[in-house]
Amino acid sequence: DWYSSPHWLLSDGGVHSRIDQLQLLLKGASEHGAKRIRVHILTDGRDVLDGSSVTFVETLENDLAKLRDKGVDARIASGGGRMYVTMDRYENDWQVVKRGWDAQVLGEAPHKFPNGHEAVKRLRDDPKANDQYLPPFVVVDESGNPVGPIVDGDAVVTFNFRADRMVMLAKALEYEDFDKFDRVRFPKVRYAGMLQYDGELKLPSHYLVAPPEIERTSGEYLAHNGVRIYACSETVKFGHVTFFWNGNRSGCFNPNLEKYEEIPSDTGIAFNEQPRMKAVEVAEKARGAILSGKFDQVRVNIPNGDMVGHTGDLEATIVGCKAADEAVKIILDAIEQVGGIFVVTADHGNAEDMVKRDKSGKPIRDKDGNVQPLTSHTLNPVPIAIGGPGLAPGAGFRKDLPDAGLANVAATLINLHGFEAPRHYEPTLIQVSGASLLNPSSAPPLPFL
Repeated sequence: DWYSSPHWLLSDGGVHSRIDQLQLLLKGASEHGAKRIRVHILTDGRDVLDGSSVTFVETLENDLAKLRDKGVDARIASGGGRMYVTMDRYENDWQVVKRGWDAQVLGEAPHKFPNGHEAVKRLRDDPKANDQYLPPFVVVDESGNPVGPIVDGDAVVTFNFRADRMVMLAKALEYEDFDKFDRVRFPKVRYAGMLQYDGELKLPSHYLVAPPEIERTSGEYLAHNGVRIYACSETVKFGHVTFFWNGNRSGCFNPNLEKYEEIPSDTGIAFNEQPRMKAVEVAEKARGAILSGKFDQVRVNIPNGDMVGHTGDLEATIVGCKAADEAVKIILDAIEQVGGIFVVTADHGNAEDMVKRDKSGKPIRDKDGNVQPLTSHTLNPVPIAIGGPGLAPGAGFRKDLPDAGLANVAATLINLHGFEAPRHYEPTLIQVSGASLLNPSSAPPLPFL
């Protein structure tokens, strides 16, 4: 009897996981002899529309019913919303992981239901409920006992393929000397991730797919060419200016040239309760780094538009965006003082459109006539602004890149530091009539090394 316990995000958003990969895992496990399968689900509402959880769970329940018809004991065992259960990141709030551990491993949660579909439907009956923050639940049998807590001898697979929100759970599942919360039980399981979530920590030690090797990032290129780098954000986005920026590498390329600084995020509260977050604090750190003269590149992530936008709370998002504007002004004023160059952009939209829309673009309303909030990302084009006194006169955006995107920013940054971007990079976004993008009155370009 091989017991498989797949986790976590039940969604087709394609950002952290995909439901079709879960379906293939279930098919493969059953075909290879698994007789008892339990799925611990987390609802999304962040990379897909809020409310879509009901459809995803219904689809999964139908798949599991077909497996039961074939003699496989397959059921949903527990669940919860991704932002409240299990999927914390950058060690911002270990209580999120603990809530998941209690439900998935201990079989303990404040809500108990006979099946996953009923659980999600009933929890969503609360007018304030949304997929991201559904409370943890467990599925129980007729006697009220949990149907699938993780125990000794189980095989556990986390099928998320994105790393940031799996590392903390992987530590809880693998580390003997784990001390972030009381696990109560530490089951001896055969655990594998979809891939290795942290190449430096070698975590997890077993995985289904070899992690991608991401080399020659802009940060690596610049650090190896003597560029002094400062990176800062608050906890919830710290990995976006370090780990992800460096190609799934959490450490520095050159500790003598790089400094990474993290501002602790608020914990235990929803982002719309403190929508200003730590935007100004991050900006003040950036200002200090700029004015110090110790760094050639200062990169920050100001999370408000994304993190508060995901809550669907329009008034809070407006407050958050105003705080982000305040932070940007602090940074731009510092750049003006030192004669530098700024690049301001993002990787996707969110806060600029806060309502669900039909195919014609009209807002979708509920039965009471209220506009339904949009909590997921948008697909709108993302603007980029480049300027500052250090930019050469006559510099402007190229007009021959109609499909330019985030990848083009890397070559742009390298050019702005006075280097020629590697040939395998997507082309730079800007051009100038002279030989350099740098204002001759500003600091001279760094030498090639």
